[in-house]
Amino acid sequence: MKRRNTPTKEAVLNLLSQTRKAMSHDAIAQEIDVDANRATIYRVLNQFCEDGVVHKVVAEDGKQYFAVCMNCEGNAMPDHHFHFRCTNCHTIECLGESVHFSVPKGYEVENVNCLLTGVCLRCK
Repeated sequence: MKRRNTPTKEAVLNLLSQTRKAMSHDAIAQEIDVDANRATIYRVLNQFCEDGVVHKVVAEDGKQYFAVCMNCEGNAMPDHHFHFRCTNCHTIECLGESVHFSVPKGYEVENVNCLLTGVCLRCK
């Protein structure tokens, strides 16, 4: 389905593309230079998730973060990839390695939310 481009969509996508890290709704709302309410920003983020433009990362505290679906080289990220949250700078970033896992016979995996926590390369 073709979606109409709006100033809010453009601002959110530009911000996420430039930062290249996962950002919370609150951080996005503070950084964009468009007057948009909370519901509009959530709606835009959810549409981007549905369209495969961004993906959602749920942190250990239940807070949602959103990141553009590509790595630094511009290639698509694997469908099931790990994320890393730095306990020092609190950055959440995508790790470009594929996730290989197995589940007991009879189970069918539909979604993976893999978040590792520790100290990132920049903070180490």
